[in-house]
Amino acid sequence: MALLDWLTNKNTPLSKMTRQELRRQELLLEKDRAQLIKRIEKLAAEKQSLFERGAKEKTPEIRRVLAQEFELKTSEQLMVARQLNIRSKEAMTVSRMRMIRENLDRAKVHGSKLGLVSEKDLLRLGRMIESDAVSVEMYQQRLDDILALGAEVDEGMAGLSQAGQTVLDIWDKMDTGLIRDPAEAFDEADRRVREQQSATPEA
Repeated sequence: MALLDWLTNKNTPLSKMTRQELRRQELLLEKDRAQLIKRIEKLAAEKQSLFERGAKEKTPEIRRVLAQEFELKTSEQLMVARQLNIRSKEAMTVSRMRMIRENLDRAKVHGSKLGLVSEKDLLRLGRMIESDAVSVEMYQQRLDDILALGAEVDEGMAGLSQAGQTVLDIWDKMDTGLIRDPAEAFDEADRRVREQQSATPEA
């Protein structure tokens, strides 16, 4: 997936794609992200198994080999995590552009910022996509600023909603043991998201 090519390609710039083209790219990126997430989960499970095996192993030579494998898998996990970070920012860019395009196609709103995204802005986005120092959260804020998304799309769609933040908080509470029952945690998360969606007016 070469989103940077779309950002700079003069024949088909990202800002000129139709919503159907944007949706196709969005689906491809989502599929790529899902594969990367699976790979990270697999590596994490393998590392856990290696660590547990090494803790029980008493032979120094075998322990050394297991430690090397653990290190290698950690390096691979970090590399895949970097790819996931890039794909997440790419997917966010395409998703935002598609939402704006759909809003325009549906409402025929004049004065859209979509056509006013400069090549300089697109190049700046490209640099931020490639930068490991720019987290997905930081990128989302800068992306929304550049696209002036607040004027085009529901606030709830622009960023993480209150209900979405609640889901993160619930996961944090499960991590720390404050919520021990997974079913209870899921029910609470589901209820909050449903409430948020019911309270959000349709475009």
